[in-house]
Amino acid sequence: MVSREIGLLVLLCVVGCGVRVGASGSDHVYTEKEHIPLYANKIGPYHNPSETYRYYDFPFCSPGNVREKREDFGEVLNGDRLVDSPYELNFRVDKPNEKLCKKKLTREEVARLRKAALKEYYFQMYYDDLPLWAFIGKVEGENNVDRSNNKYFIYKHIHFDVAYNNNRVIEINTKMEPDQMIDITDDKEVEIEFSYSVKWRETEITFDNRMERYARSSLLPQHLEIHWYSIINSCMTVLLLTGFLASILMRVLKNDFLKYSLELDEESADDLEETGWKYIHGDVFRFPKHKALFCAILGSGSQLLVLAMFIFLLALVGTFYPYNRGALFSALVIIYALTSSIAGYTSTSTYLQLEGNNWVRSVLLTGCLFIGPLFATFCFLNTVAIIYSATVALPFGTILVILLLWTLVTAPLLLLGGIVAKNRNKVFQVPCRTTKYPRDVPPLPWYRGIMPQMAMAGFLPFTAIYVELYYIFESVWGHKIYTVYSILFIVFIILIIVTAFVTVATTYFQLAAEDHRWWWR
Repeated sequence: MVSREIGLLVLLCVVGCGVRVGASGSDHVYTEKEHIPLYANKIGPYHNPSETYRYYDFPFCSPGNVREKREDFGEVLNGDRLVDSPYELNFRVDKPNEKLCKKKLTREEVARLRKAALKEYYFQMYYDDLPLWAFIGKVEGENNVDRSNNKYFIYKHIHFDVAYNNNRVIEINTKMEPDQMIDITDDKEVEIEFSYSVKWRETEITFDNRMERYARSSLLPQHLEIHWYSIINSCMTVLLLTGFLASILMRVLKNDFLKYSLELDEESADDLEETGWKYIHGDVFRFPKHKALFCAILGSGSQLLVLAMFIFLLALVGTFYPYNRGALFSALVIIYALTSSIAGYTSTSTYLQLEGNNWVRSVLLTGCLFIGPLFATFCFLNTVAIIYSATVALPFGTILVILLLWTLVTAPLLLLGGIVAKNRNKVFQVPCRTTKYPRDVPPLPWYRGIMPQMAMAGFLPFTAIYVELYYIFESVWGHKIYTVYSILFIVFIILIIVTAFVTVATTYFQLAAEDHRWWWR
């Protein structure tokens, strides 16, 4: 009953926190000439999406009083830092050529812009929750060996092409005018007059479908074709593996059972020498070493599995639509906190069944096993981000919220799961008695060692998902939007099935080799 109530609470909280209609909280309905703010987000090199800086770290035109947009928890985790921009894009108001500001750039600012143009820096903005991008400059005659002949330019004019349907904004695109650039090749002060233009046009695309074009950019026909080839390849792997294991294991086990179930008289039974997995029946259920760590890994793994299933559930119902800023990060943090009771319950239940005598230690180890290395990695990366003034550096307030969430939600639920498991403690039922002293493990060939088995057991599941992994990493490190969650969910299920089959096979072969140390492996 307690587990069902916790599961219902997790589902309600996740759906309530994850489902989100608009990022700005507005109804997205405007009247003619109504002001719609254009927010500048961040700027960084095109080939390194993880390196981003604040927009006004560069010498661009800024309003008199720069105000930061109030952002959600997930948006901050995503590295978004939205601020006001001086561009005036009023609803359905065309502007052929509007002056923005005139700036005199110092030699240091020119040098920084020249370096930014060389690294193909781009900036990102949001207009009515629609993202738009543009490069800040370009390099002509680029030569990586001899850059002395390169020409560096900065765009001084940007054109906004905005589509609308009735009283809603549907689409926005940017175009940098190639005939309006400023040469910044020379190391000297430069005066630039920035300007922009706006053109509104009507479209038949509805407001509900305005995000589909961002999804289509990552759903090209050849990509979908490769995705389906990946699924077919994975399914064939599962079928072949299933058939192979079923035929081999059933034949081997059938022979083993026939041999062990022969009705022999007492004299011949004494002469029978047991071999294989039957020979170590008195050692196979001997408890593993380092029980607390073993159970902590099981607890953390079960929690991460449930976390993945909830994320897939939210993705399949359309919560993580393209550029729903921070929704995924918010869901990850909240669901992880709420599912910590699963880790505490699994860890403590297994620990007590293994006759552990300090279940509190197991719970504490479970709580620190995943968060500890994650927190250490975060501290290092966040320090580097602070040194370089990158937008991915979390402010102190956000760090404090995460610490309070761990202290007030994660830790109590983790302990609650441990208490429930202790009250429901069940004795570990083994089908045969464990001997007092363990048998010696016979010498094994090199391919039955730990490292070769780890490589073999990891290779087969990897072959089932490697194509999908490519697209996942392409969306992380490239400027792609991953939207095919249904295909990813199918691949995830295939991964679990393949892993289970490989586990059964490797465990049997290990026991058949009279190696009873199967728990950790």
